[in-house]
Amino acid sequence: MFLEYILLFSFLSGTIIFCSTRKHLLLSLLSLEFMVLCVFLSLFLVMYIYGYELYILLLFLVFTVCEGALGLSVLVSLVRSQGNDYLSSMSVLSW
Repeated sequence: MFLEYILLFSFLSGTIIFCSTRKHLLLSLLSLEFMVLCVFLSLFLVMYIYGYELYILLLFLVFTVCEGALGLSVLVSLVRSQGNDYLSSMSVLSW
């Protein structure tokens, strides 16, 4: 029971950090990955307790890795085009 509260607190703190970081893209991506890690641990806990198969977690990890690679490619593209990772320097017209 205590572990569920820790995971819920971790997920909510990651959400608060994601909503409050509006300056750097890297900080936003890190907070998103932290939230995904909390969701993964929660799914593992639920599936392990109820005795479900853990194959869906492998699929979840595959999508998580794809999401992380896409975020890093956006970050590299932004740094190459703008020279920094400030979210304020991004504009829809520059794409």
